[in-house]
Amino acid sequence: MKLYVILLLVCITYAQAWGRGDLEKYGPFQLALQSNLIKCNHDKTLDLDVSGINVYFYDFTKNEVKTFLINDAADGILAIPDLNILRRFIIFVPGYRSNINKSTEQRVRDTFRDFPNSYLIILDHSPYTNDKPSNIKGYERSVQYVYYIGKALADMLTGLKKGGITPKNMHCVGHSLGGQMLGYTGQIFFENTRDKLWRVTALDPAGPCFSKSLIEDQVRAGVAEYVEVYHCNAGGLGTTSVLADIDFFLNKKGQSQPNCGTPLIPGIFDSSKAAKCSHKTCVQVWTATVKHPDWFLAWRCDSYKMFKDGQCSGNEVTLAGFWNPGNATGVYYFSTEGYDLDLDE
Repeated sequence: MKLYVILLLVCITYAQAWGRGDLEKYGPFQLALQSNLIKCNHDKTLDLDVSGINVYFYDFTKNEVKTFLINDAADGILAIPDLNILRRFIIFVPGYRSNINKSTEQRVRDTFRDFPNSYLIILDHSPYTNDKPSNIKGYERSVQYVYYIGKALADMLTGLKKGGITPKNMHCVGHSLGGQMLGYTGQIFFENTRDKLWRVTALDPAGPCFSKSLIEDQVRAGVAEYVEVYHCNAGGLGTTSVLADIDFFLNKKGQSQPNCGTPLIPGIFDSSKAAKCSHKTCVQVWTATVKHPDWFLAWRCDSYKMFKDGQCSGNEVTLAGFWNPGNATGVYYFSTEGYDLDLDE
C-alpha cells in the first residue's frame, strides 16, 4: 500500500510538472507505434479499389442532396440541372471511423447551410476507413487506403475541371486521415491537369503512420495554391510535421485543447478520450470561423513559450480559420481563450 501511494505521488508530481496534454504522446496509437504494433503501409502499387466511396452533393439553396459513387460523381454533378459552375465548391473529407451520419459531418453541413454562392461536397469513405476488424488493424487498413482515396478524389475533381469548373473555386478541407488524403489529391490533380486546387485546409492531419513518413506521403506545401494546416493534438492523433505554407498551432503547443478534460494524471487514465476531444476541436474551431470572420488573430512565432510570454506580439499577424487571406507563411500561434465557442458535441 505504501509503495502504491509513493508511486501515485510521483505520478502526480510529474503530471503537475508536465501539465495538461504533455503526455498525449503516450496515447494508444503512439504507444502502439513505439512498440511496432501498428504496421504503416504507404504502398502505392496495390491498386486497391475504392469505387464504393459515396459522394454527397448539397445544394442548400434548393434544399437538395444528391448521392453518387465516386467514379460517377463528376458526370453526375455536371448533369445536375441549373448547376452554377461559378459557385465555390467546398469539398470536405473526414477522417478515420467517420461516416456521413457522424456529428462532424453534421457540423460541416450546418456550417455551410446558409453560406452564399457555394455547393458542399462530403465524401463518405467509411467502407475503407472504419475500425474493422479491430482498432489497430482497422487503422492499418485505413492507412493503406489513404493514397487510393486521395487519388479517386483527384480524378473526380479532374472530371469537374473538364466540365468547366475552375480549380480557383475548389476548396478542399480534410480532417485527420482526410487531411493526409488531400496531400495526394492535390498532387495527382496537378499531375492530371497541370493546374492547382485553390486551397487545401488540413485540420489536425493524422499523426500515426505519417509524422515520420516521407514528405510525399503527407499533406504539404505545393499540393495546392495555398496549403494551411491546423494543429490541435500534435504528437497524439495529429501530426507534428510542419510542412504547409502556413501551420497554425492552437492553444497549448497545438497539443491539447482547454475544452478537453485531462485527469489528475494526464494522458494515462483517459488519454484516448482527451486526445480525441483535442483532435476534433480543430474542426469545431475552424467551422466556427465561417460565421465569425473576425476570429482568430494568429501571430508568427518560433515557439509556444515565446507566444505565451508575449514575445511575439510585435510579429506578423494574420487571420486564422475560413477567412485566412492566404498571404502569410510560416508557423503561427493563436489562443481560443475568451471566445464563446460551442464545442459541446
